[in-house]
Amino acid sequence: MYLYDSTGLLVLTLLAALQFTTEGRGTPPLCRPGFSEDVYVVTLPDSAEKGQPLFNVTFLSCGRGGLVRFECSNPSDFRIDTDGVVYALRPLIMSNLQEVPLMVMARDETNQLQWQTQVKLSPPTGQSQQAQEILAPPGLSKGIEEIWFRSRRADSSSTGQLKRRKRDWVIPPINVPENSRGEFPQELVRIRSDHDENRSLRYSVTGPGADQPPTGIFIIHPISGELSVMKPLDREDISNFHLRAHAVDLNGNQVESPIDIVINVIDMNDNRPEFIHQISNGSVAEGSKPGTFVMTVTAVDKDDPKTANGMLRYKILSQNPESPNSNMFTINNKTGGIITVAAGLDREKVPQYTLIIQATDMEGNPMYGLSNTATAVIRVNDINDNPPEFTAMTFFGEVPENRVNVIVANLTVTDKDQPSTPAWNAVYKIIGGDPTGSFSVPTDLTTNEGLVTVVKPIDYEINRMYVLTVVAANEVSLAKGIHSPSQSTATVSIRVIDVNESPYFDPNPKTFKVEEGILAETPLTSFTAQDPDRFMLHSIRYSKLSDPANWLRIHPNTGRITTIAVLDRESPYVKDNMYSATFLATDNGIPPASGTGTLQIILLDINDNAPRVYPQEAEMCEKPEPNAINITALDGDLNPNAGPFAFELANRPSDVRRNWTITRLSGDYAQVSLKIGFLESGIYEIPIVITDSGNLPMSNMSYLRVKVCQCDHNGDCTDQQHIIAAGLGTGAIIAILLCIIILLILVLMFVVWMKRRDKERQAKQLLIDPEDDVRDNILKYDEEGGGEEDQDYDLSQLQQPDTIEPDTIKPVGIRRMDERPLHPEPQYPIRSAAPHPGDIGDFINEGLKAADNDPTAPPYDSLLVFDYEGSGSTAGSLSSLNSSSSGGDQDYDYLNDWGPRFRKLADMYGGSDD
Repeated sequence: MYLYDSTGLLVLTLLAALQFTTEGRGTPPLCRPGFSEDVYVVTLPDSAEKGQPLFNVTFLSCGRGGLVRFECSNPSDFRIDTDGVVYALRPLIMSNLQEVPLMVMARDETNQLQWQTQVKLSPPTGQSQQAQEILAPPGLSKGIEEIWFRSRRADSSSTGQLKRRKRDWVIPPINVPENSRGEFPQELVRIRSDHDENRSLRYSVTGPGADQPPTGIFIIHPISGELSVMKPLDREDISNFHLRAHAVDLNGNQVESPIDIVINVIDMNDNRPEFIHQISNGSVAEGSKPGTFVMTVTAVDKDDPKTANGMLRYKILSQNPESPNSNMFTINNKTGGIITVAAGLDREKVPQYTLIIQATDMEGNPMYGLSNTATAVIRVNDINDNPPEFTAMTFFGEVPENRVNVIVANLTVTDKDQPSTPAWNAVYKIIGGDPTGSFSVPTDLTTNEGLVTVVKPIDYEINRMYVLTVVAANEVSLAKGIHSPSQSTATVSIRVIDVNESPYFDPNPKTFKVEEGILAETPLTSFTAQDPDRFMLHSIRYSKLSDPANWLRIHPNTGRITTIAVLDRESPYVKDNMYSATFLATDNGIPPASGTGTLQIILLDINDNAPRVYPQEAEMCEKPEPNAINITALDGDLNPNAGPFAFELANRPSDVRRNWTITRLSGDYAQVSLKIGFLESGIYEIPIVITDSGNLPMSNMSYLRVKVCQCDHNGDCTDQQHIIAAGLGTGAIIAILLCIIILLILVLMFVVWMKRRDKERQAKQLLIDPEDDVRDNILKYDEEGGGEEDQDYDLSQLQQPDTIEPDTIKPVGIRRMDERPLHPEPQYPIRSAAPHPGDIGDFINEGLKAADNDPTAPPYDSLLVFDYEGSGSTAGSLSSLNSSSSGGDQDYDYLNDWGPRFRKLADMYGGSDD
């Protein structure tokens, strides 16, 4: 039922019928919280005054105890009271209102649940709802706008709610609110063609949301042409859809040109503002004036920024700490810029502020807008508003004299500024009490203390006390309006401690001139030192520290320098005519101190060196052209005690002047040449007398050694004799003799070693103790073989001499692997024929000696094969010797003479039967 009162208020009352089910034995009626209608259609008057009630919406709470707050999508024009009545917030002209549905939201403050409904506002048309229903075609939904295809008929206006548009007109967009909770599918518009009056048509729609991704959002009834939405829309996902409507006959032939349909998703305030940074950091200098910019915080809202849903407003909810004022900062509610609004920022009191910032959409409406918060941390930057102040007005220190790089006092200051910053770092400067610049005050970067340091030696005898005035400042200047207090200046009293200082020579080095050749025990000069300790009575003793040539002596008490040897300018210890010696002066302080001084003696040259010829050796051809040698002189003295020189040949021997002549070329050079046309090859020594130009000239005769040789056409010597080989020096001869002697000694030692080795080889015998029982030891004399036909030895020597065939030739056979190699056999002496059995022993001894002396024999400890027994032996068995006798009648004592090898046999077979 639609009722209007005198004020034009349209009251929509929906009576909710109680629904009972016949199942479940009379269960209580079901109640669904929310608005009574998903879509309200409201006809408003032409105009409305401010505060005039317009309509109301009904909300079913179903017994929920929470408080429900109402909001609308146009809070600038309408206000909803807690009972659901909507009032005008300002004078309204209904024709000026946009044809946009008004969205009404209900929010449960307890659990934050939300509900919404749509209110369609329309100005009065003078028609009743019944007329609209009559004009609506049968079978179609009421109140749905129609879009007509027109191809042949002229454009005409229909009565009622039905609207027809030419196909070439621009179709107004269809507005659909997002997040709609209405029943789906929800009809949006009806597509019609005037061709459906005489034939059946089929309608379709194409585009994103229909047959293109995302599909299934919009559908069209193929017969009625009703375009419907199938699900709630989200503007933040897709803000609008572009569709094309088509009309075809039953054969699929297109009967109308497609028309474009634009569906706009109307934004709802369903997104809270979100800060880009949940914690934002900023800074401001302490002492900043009000209005100083600090930082900017920014929040974003996914809702449409062109509507109030996305229009944000900022404000500061809290400030911590609230010192010195609870409102030290303010924020631009539109841009989020934070500035200072109060003076008194002091880092030393409050180094940091924390602000809670709130961003609210709906242009900051506290009732309908959604809010969110973030934190802004503002750091107060330090400025130099606190000068350094000394902890005391006077500091004390002491330092021994002559010490440098010593810290004598530590100056401490306090500074309230931030540590380790230019506003805190102290710089110290001495402004008085140090005219010579002996002190400096660097800063300890860790403690900020001033370190009073000695940079130049201090003399106790000159100044015993220093009083310094030191001022402290920061690396950067103080802020404007801040003045340095009196505590920024301090006094430093430094006492100098007297110490035993080293004596010093003055001048040092001391230089004087003297002629060389001064005799020993000649006084030269006094070289004394001074003691800088005027307030200490010290005695000084002198000693020599360095005297390379050992020419000088210094008196230990007076410092008098005396020579102890002749001074020679030509000495190798003299460099550039100067001789240097170092002396030591030591006082008797506690502890003793010493100093060194250098004495430099410039030696003046005297004519004490005779000249000598140079070069001393030369070569000359027998018949050269020209036939001359250029010579000069060497003199250890300096001019005028050296050149020019006078050269002449000596008178002796007489053949010198007969064969040679000398011609002076200049004051330093002369030429020696052959006086005769030919001189036999050989070595000649020419005596030459050279005289210098000293005040007392000195002469010297030196020899020029000339090798005369045969020369080729280039003037070069062709013989192999050299001047050095022609006359070896004594050292070379001694070296050659030593080499020959050493070589002879080595040869002699080798011969002795060989003799000794032969003697040791001959002396070695079988290492058998004669006292050992042969039955208790195994003595291997030989090994048995396969007979004498396998041997290469002449065993006929073991037979009696009368049975030996001297002309028997030894047959050539195959040698054994262990037999000695083929070499010329040594020639043994021919034994005289003797029937005595001792001949065999002699033969064996001689063979043994020959084997020991044979260089081709194996080593001593190798096996020496004398013979092999076996079948076919021409010597027979040893047991067959005198086998007819018992052996007792034969004398075997001669075996004792054969050596230890046969001594055991003599003991076994010789002697009595016992």
